[in-house]
Amino acid sequence: MEPVRTCVGCRTRAPRSSLLRVVSQNNVLVIDERAVLPGRGAWLHPTQECMDAALRRRAFGRALRVSTQLDTRNFEQHPPRNKG
Repeated sequence: MEPVRTCVGCRTRAPRSSLLRVVSQNNVLVIDERAVLPGRGAWLHPTQECMDAALRRRAFGRALRVSTQLDTRNFEQHPPRNKG
């Protein structure tokens, strides 16, 4: 049985393999393509809609338990791509 995670954008549950992991490194939002970076991770569907919803709701700060403002510029410039 595969682990299930909740997308921070649309708040639906999905298998871990269909989601991207995002972490905060030095208050910069980074996509963890291989899901191996240390620290707390937030999970997101690899779609523009989920990314926009998560950014609009400021879901990453809550999910990653970061109290400072996250730098999302690199994340916004390079939207998540479908895994494959």
